[in-house]
Amino acid sequence: MSATELPPGWAQVRLADVLSEPLINGRSVRTMDGGFPVLRLTALKRGGVDLSEHKAGAWGEEEATPFLVSEGDFLLSRGNGSLKLVGRGATVRRAGFPVAFPDTMIRVRIQRDVILPKYLEFIWDSGIVRGQIEGAARTTAGIYKINQGILEGIKLPIPPLGEQDRIVEALDGYLSRLDAAESLIAASYRRTSALQDSLLQQAFERCSARSVAALGSLIREPLRNGHSARAVDSSDGIRTVSLTAVTTGDFSDRNSKVTSADAHRVKDLWLAPGDILIQRSNTPDLVGTAALYSGPEDWAIYPDLLIRVRVNDQILPEFAVAMLRSPRMRTYFRGVAKGLSGSMPKIDQAAILGASLPVPPVDEQREVVKRVSGLSEQVGMLAAEVARGERRAQHLRLSVLRTAFTGGLVAQDPSDGSVSDLINSIQRRKSKSDAAARPRRPRREASTPKNSLPQVAVQQEIEL
Repeated sequence: MSATELPPGWAQVRLADVLSEPLINGRSVRTMDGGFPVLRLTALKRGGVDLSEHKAGAWGEEEATPFLVSEGDFLLSRGNGSLKLVGRGATVRRAGFPVAFPDTMIRVRIQRDVILPKYLEFIWDSGIVRGQIEGAARTTAGIYKINQGILEGIKLPIPPLGEQDRIVEALDGYLSRLDAAESLIAASYRRTSALQDSLLQQAFERCSARSVAALGSLIREPLRNGHSARAVDSSDGIRTVSLTAVTTGDFSDRNSKVTSADAHRVKDLWLAPGDILIQRSNTPDLVGTAALYSGPEDWAIYPDLLIRVRVNDQILPEFAVAMLRSPRMRTYFRGVAKGLSGSMPKIDQAAILGASLPVPPVDEQREVVKRVSGLSEQVGMLAAEVARGERRAQHLRLSVLRTAFTGGLVAQDPSDGSVSDLINSIQRRKSKSDAAARPRRPRREASTPKNSLPQVAVQQEIEL
């Protein structure tokens, strides 16, 4: 958006122009029982910063003081494995107790006589700002990052405070209804998913009462980690399934990508029907998630964050996956995962080989699979509906936000004044304040040229 396209009274400014103090990165602090509280990155949520999402850090209140959060602070994520999440922010609604922010965040404090905290939060979630952040973010080792320089240059279309207030009120109404619709769909999904978990747990316990074996005794060939390769836009690349395919069980084009993998090096990684894929690294809730590959043979390989399992004829692959997805096994994988304090805990092949699964007769396995499959189909349909609802809601959200920040959501009022005049006035006051605070240089005495008489002596000679 250019400044000429803005409604009367609006101005397009850089974030740096509306800061009340410089941006500041948080501090990295290791965990220590009884230490001063520091936020986790998961505290950044839609609707505000969740101050309950914190840990005890190995520092005291004096060290933490420069990094304490206050009501109205806007906190941003400095990095994320997803481009869609890097730079996401949330406002501190109310600081009920002293808590600091970590080095994974950047703190923004704004001039509230120019921009409202809630207005900043809304516009930061819009396509206008997201496009700038995602276009400027840099990636290192698969992590997208932003810095203070990028943030200071973000351009914001800002109306007068009165119009900001009206925009915030209108957006609160529109977006709260969207949030409510998404919540209803998600609640239906959770109820059906909980029913599926209950069925899986009952089947696990009933079958394990008869026979249990370590997964390591049920495989017909060694486990294999996948291959690390970057995505490419080329017809010469090799199709690779994604973590999302394992999470949802949807092995289709939309859950795969073309990578630069060397065909010779990955010749043993081609997938075949009946292959079990297990996530060896993901969030605590998803690490160890298993899925049965359902695509055609030699259609794709799998990435290094997945491990392939091929079982023998003592256990049906479908039954093994059902048991691996049971609440009992989910708890097991969370318990053996390493690095749970971070966002991406990991399990290794030994953890998978040591997983204990029930192994009833094959006929009984088929019966369990049949019962679970019917409910799984319902869960899958609801999951697809949730995804569709989220996509529709996101499209509507972005549309409403764009309308709001191009002046089309509420009426303009000439009596609101001009943002440019306000900013110019603030800058003039700041310049005067800076000049008053700047120490004056001492006045230098005029030097007396060599071979010349002082002025007093010259005057005396004239009088004589």
